[in-house]
Amino acid sequence: MRNKIVAGNWKMHKTAVETKQLLNELIDKLPNDVEAQIIVAPTFVNLSLAINVLENSNIAVAAQNMHQAEAGAFTGEISASMLTNIGVQTVILGHSERRAYFHETDALLAEKVNTALKHDMNVIFCFGEELKDRQDNQHFNVVENQLRDGLFHIENNAWEKIILAYEPVWAIGTGETATPEQAQEMHEFIRETIRKHYGSDIAEDVSILYGGSVKPDNAKEIFSKPDVDGGLIGGAALKAEDFSKIVEGIR
Repeated sequence: MRNKIVAGNWKMHKTAVETKQLLNELIDKLPNDVEAQIIVAPTFVNLSLAINVLENSNIAVAAQNMHQAEAGAFTGEISASMLTNIGVQTVILGHSERRAYFHETDALLAEKVNTALKHDMNVIFCFGEELKDRQDNQHFNVVENQLRDGLFHIENNAWEKIILAYEPVWAIGTGETATPEQAQEMHEFIRETIRKHYGSDIAEDVSILYGGSVKPDNAKEIFSKPDVDGGLIGGAALKAEDFSKIVEGIR
């Protein structure tokens, strides 16, 4: 049975002092009776701090990215072993901003996935179409290609380490709004695509998160859809009150 998950991607926000403050606020505010996995992804420099602050909580810590190489002359990059050595067991890969601003390709992401799995890490694999793709009625093709080229080389047993995060890029900070029905339509397509390649057991067990501007006022309706298993939250994850209300919507 697949897990319900709410993950907060903090992006390039929060100093060490601000990180500690927000984490303590989350510990106080997050409901204790929600049967969902809660994950936060602070910046690299604050991961160790987060691990320490959250040690006795039910909140897990993820990294926002990592390099595909084990080590080497890659200035400014972080390896999988550096993450696992400090206790980080989950990494976000393929976020729309990494694809757009840093030109990460599906082939590169496939390498990163391989490295993460080699280190027994959980992967939150992001993908999704842009506005022009949807306007051209290519959104299903784009999503299927990203899944195929980035993930469909892995073995069946590796899927227990994979969490999917669908990001409709056109609905993030553009003024356009994706409806819960559109989210469900795509999530259903994603599950069916996995079923065709890997069978029903894997398709039904994998968690598929929605990453299209989830907020306190729409979380409950989006999370109520049968193929939406939670959310990858951006801006709303930076405020403890908003994030806790989103988590409550997973009930």
